[in-house]
Amino acid sequence: MAPVIRPVVLGDADAIAAIYAHHVLTGTASFDTEPPDAAFWRDKIGALTGRGWPFLVVEYDGQVAGYAYASQFRDRPAYAGTCEDSIYIDHRLTGRGLGGVLLDALIDAAKDFGFEQMIAVIGGAEPASVALHTRAGFVEAGRMRNVGRKFGRVLDTLYMQRDLTV
Repeated sequence: MAPVIRPVVLGDADAIAAIYAHHVLTGTASFDTEPPDAAFWRDKIGALTGRGWPFLVVEYDGQVAGYAYASQFRDRPAYAGTCEDSIYIDHRLTGRGLGGVLLDALIDAAKDFGFEQMIAVIGGAEPASVALHTRAGFVEAGRMRNVGRKFGRVLDTLYMQRDLTV
């Protein structure tokens, strides 16, 4: 079955909440410790799409299998051309190439919006996320050491960057 990439709709909030909850409760890519509910995700979908920023889902076998969005990296006007990506795949569907297809589509959508740089902020320097971003042309831009604590571990945050103008 081929994955389908499409823009997010408010009705995707429950699936997105479930996907993210698993990663919050079991992984270190997010430093959240309590997963937000579907109402939070409906608000976030509205806020991001209301600004015209890309928010995509990937469907696999008719189900939402992952999501990705790009939002301005920082609020100050000087950062208007720089976005931060966020991407999560349903843990039951990893290893099928869905993350790569979704990230490529997000990069294209971010370019179309007018973003010129994309930053990945990877909690715990999560190896799968680092590999995904590396395959998409991101390079390491910096590391904040020992800035997070989760599951009894002290964790780094890795910054990766991709130039969207080339």
